[in-house]
Amino acid sequence: VQLVESGGGLVQAGGSLRLSCEFSGFIYKEYGIGWYRQAPGKEREGVGCISTSDGKIWYSDAVKGRFTVSKDDAKNTVWLQMDNLQREDTATYYCAAEYGSRWWRCPVEPDFWGQGTQVTVDS
Repeated sequence: VQLVESGGGLVQAGGSLRLSCEFSGFIYKEYGIGWYRQAPGKEREGVGCISTSDGKIWYSDAVKGRFTVSKDDAKNTVWLQMDNLQREDTATYYCAAEYGSRWWRCPVEPDFWGQGTQVTVDS
């Protein structure tokens, strides 16, 4: 499995960014895929993930209502639309995935990771 992120950058507080994750190489149809982030000095956290077996999407409380995860299988892409960005959203964002079904939240220890993309919110 390969995951390649793009779309990070510098944005003013209150602004928006959209991250993209192009995926390839899945041999099974059921997996959890989504977005994680890690800020300097903080633990990595799941932000929003999709369970392909049932289409359910989970968001962390920190981003619920501001971030949106979507997926297009025809384009082999998962997006993270980030609106009303705040300084505390500054982090390296990763796309990650793990095989399995009925993920009710982001997989705790995904097997597959992208290289990450930096998001910096300037207040």
